[in-house]
Amino acid sequence: MTAYRTRSSLRKGLLRGAAFVAIAVAVAGCAGGKSNLTTGSISRGGKPIDQMNATELRGAADSIGQAYAKNPKDRNIGLNYANVLRMNGRNDQALAVMQQVAINFPSDRDVLAAYGKAQAAAGQLEQALNTIGRAQTPDRPDWRLKSAEGAILDQLGRSGEARQRYREALDINQNEPSVLSNLGMSYLLSKDLKTAETYLRSAASQPGADSSVRQNLALTIGLQGRFQEAENIARQELTADQAEANVKYLRSMLAQQNSWKKLAADDNGTN
Repeated sequence: MTAYRTRSSLRKGLLRGAAFVAIAVAVAGCAGGKSNLTTGSISRGGKPIDQMNATELRGAADSIGQAYAKNPKDRNIGLNYANVLRMNGRNDQALAVMQQVAINFPSDRDVLAAYGKAQAAAGQLEQALNTIGRAQTPDRPDWRLKSAEGAILDQLGRSGEARQRYREALDINQNEPSVLSNLGMSYLLSKDLKTAETYLRSAASQPGADSSVRQNLALTIGLQGRFQEAENIARQELTADQAEANVKYLRSMLAQQNSWKKLAADDNGTN
């Protein structure tokens, strides 16, 4: 999920918004990389759901909802239905669907991971942390789950533990861009914008870095007052509509009370 879909603001504005961006990036990938949970096509035209606009997402929710109603015990249909509901902002419904899927597949690692994602999106952070922990196995640790745990810990304000999880994930999958991005966003939440930018630039330079990584980098650069550079990054590799939505979102965040000027002052100890 890219930054333009987020509608939260800091710790009373920017930082809280950044927290939800961080969680979205980490938890979205926790159920298995290029799985049908995040990139799969569920439309007749074969368009991945993470590239759909709001109208297309609503249509996808209706269509897969009908399939789910006919076969509520189908694992993949349930996973996809919960995911598209969440992308439509229907987090409580997504959680209800995942509760049923988890009842039917209580030991399935991907199901537990997706269930934790739904719990996190619905604001049940402690429960999400527990669910994702149950999906992890000591003999086969999953870097995606480590990163998801880190994002939730960041949201709970436990930044030290969060960064430890990110580093454990990087021990398993070195230079993974999504994990580097989440580590950078963790420092942004602590108002250490320079360190955040360092990790996010590293993330954006890795093969396989997606648009959400660059949007997080754009946000961090914008918070430091380099607006033109931030907008240039926000427009990369997106459709015209997506790019304009991202730029509008970026501008709205930077225009809020408690904007980058206050963060920069705090970071430099000048307030």
